[in-house]
Amino acid sequence: MMSRLRWPLLLATIIGLGVALWALGRAGWTQVLDSAARTGVGGFALLCLITILTFGLLGGAWVAAAPGVAWRRIALFSWARATRDAANDLLPFSQLGGLVLGIRTLIAGGIGQVEIYTATVVDLTTEMASQLIFTLFALWAFGAALSGPNDAARLLPILWGGLGIATVLMLALLFLQRPAIRFAGFLAARLLPDASQLAGEVEARLGQVYARHGRVLASFLFNLAAWGATAFWTWFALHLMGAEASLWRAAALESAIFALRAAAFLIPGALGVQEAGYALLAPLVGIDPAAALALSLVRRARDVVVGVPILLAWQVREMRRAISGRR
Repeated sequence: MMSRLRWPLLLATIIGLGVALWALGRAGWTQVLDSAARTGVGGFALLCLITILTFGLLGGAWVAAAPGVAWRRIALFSWARATRDAANDLLPFSQLGGLVLGIRTLIAGGIGQVEIYTATVVDLTTEMASQLIFTLFALWAFGAALSGPNDAARLLPILWGGLGIATVLMLALLFLQRPAIRFAGFLAARLLPDASQLAGEVEARLGQVYARHGRVLASFLFNLAAWGATAFWTWFALHLMGAEASLWRAAALESAIFALRAAAFLIPGALGVQEAGYALLAPLVGIDPAAALALSLVRRARDVVVGVPILLAWQVREMRRAISGRR
């Protein structure tokens, strides 16, 4: 499957890179780079710190969805979430690739497979539900901005498209969880003798988790808080650049960008989609396009500075596990 997807992914990456360069050139390289440079070393370090703290919120959402796992394991789940997001942002994989790295991190930490797979299904569901709320806020904000006779109103269907994809995915996660697990167990049983039993245990454990409404609600609130932290990151980055933007406008822009990224989930790192989105949508909420594209550059740089050490540390740990296993 990966060999079949290699060339389409490469083509999507090249097209995305071209779109990103076009958006940056359209706004003016000098203006964009000057705006990005205004964040400074100290400001950029604070932005990286906010990202690391956000991993703690996302780890809390994941551990809250884990049946029978104590809250004290939140550090492990936060680290697993960090590896998961770093892989999604930097490696030419689908979102499934990041999940695999995160799951392997939890397995290495001693968490049982049933607990991991159950928690992942619940966490993905609550994350998608919280993203819907976040995206609905963007639609409300942009709907108000586009209520007049404006040609830019044609962009609104794109946002609705992103919301529609997110809605379909969330409903699929909600209503097709058990059938999907049964089907996966049926297929896996043809290859692995214990896979069918594992799928049955995960299906049974899902019912137990959803019966504990407090843990599910906690997972949802942690994910919603993480979206809020992301909006704050955007506002703070714009503030460092000297761009005039209120917190709600920054949140509206950020939630709209994530709606576009949801619609372009097949493109690695949403390359080009993110930059074009910032360039087209930022003026609608009163944010300078050059500052918004500088924000995109800072976000990419943040992904590299935070994500590369995480992936290297994960790789070192995997190598140590492999060496110890041979002994």
